[in-house]
Amino acid sequence: MFDHLSLGVRSLARSGAFYDRVLAPLGISKLHDSAGALGYGRNRIGLWFGETASPVPADPSSGLHVCFDAPDRAAVAAFHRAALAHGGTDNGPPGIRADYAPDYYAAFVIDPDGYRLEAYCRDA
Repeated sequence: MFDHLSLGVRSLARSGAFYDRVLAPLGISKLHDSAGALGYGRNRIGLWFGETASPVPADPSSGLHVCFDAPDRAAVAAFHRAALAHGGTDNGPPGIRADYAPDYYAAFVIDPDGYRLEAYCRDA
């Protein structure tokens, strides 16, 4: 349904350092790097970051978050560990979320700009 998502951040350098490490366990890498933008994806860019002095304020009670699909539980756990090691904040450790579905395995973090992130997989 969506082609891509663009988020404004205060520092491309800080966001790049964070997302390079956090998305790698999910098989997502930086596919574009310029003075004004970073683009991430697997085969094509689906997530863009642009540096701005006025990013949309992150609001933890808004319900807004970005969810990334992961190949397996180990990748979900690696995403969570990488986020905490590189400036993210825990917002829910890896585990089954039975209230979503009996096989929904996810972890939740908050990035350095306050955006809420999730990585998830479903057991086959």
